[in-house]
Amino acid sequence: MSRIFRMLQEVERPLFLHVNIRWNRSALNWLFHTLSLIAGATFSLCISLAAGILAPEPWSHTGWLAFTAIIVSHLPVAIAKKSAPRLRPYQVFPKINTNRRPLKDPSFPSGHTTAAFAMLTPWMLVEPILIPVLLPIGIGVALSRIYFGLHFPSDTLAGAMLGTSTVLLLSIWF
Repeated sequence: MSRIFRMLQEVERPLFLHVNIRWNRSALNWLFHTLSLIAGATFSLCISLAAGILAPEPWSHTGWLAFTAIIVSHLPVAIAKKSAPRLRPYQVFPKINTNRRPLKDPSFPSGHTTAAFAMLTPWMLVEPILIPVLLPIGIGVALSRIYFGLHFPSDTLAGAMLGTSTVLLLSIWF
């Protein structure tokens, strides 16, 4: 697996460095920090659980689907991080921009991006008119992880696919 990660790293290097170094601006620091918080476990689980408990139908069902998808999607995230550990970009590239507290666990896949897409996809499925608002938020979360030197683009792409596919599978199952 490390051979695949090395190949990906060479392909992803220009995009990663462009987002991490060239985009570095104080306004983006605030925006991307906020987006990262939205996709954190506490916020995403609490918002989804609150919608599941308090919202009327069909929003209640959507909240429960999001809550379940966040939990279920993190099982393969945990397995992948243990079985195919990948260094984080700040551990590979010297002198890149990092978040205040760089994470130490493996990079692949992005748990924040997985949570963002697991939380947002059910709402986009139930009400497609929300796609122009929610999809950029999910993409922003993925970009924030690259921007802060915590993930490679393929980590965030894998997280987005994992979160989205978990929702789709759960919605078929339920």
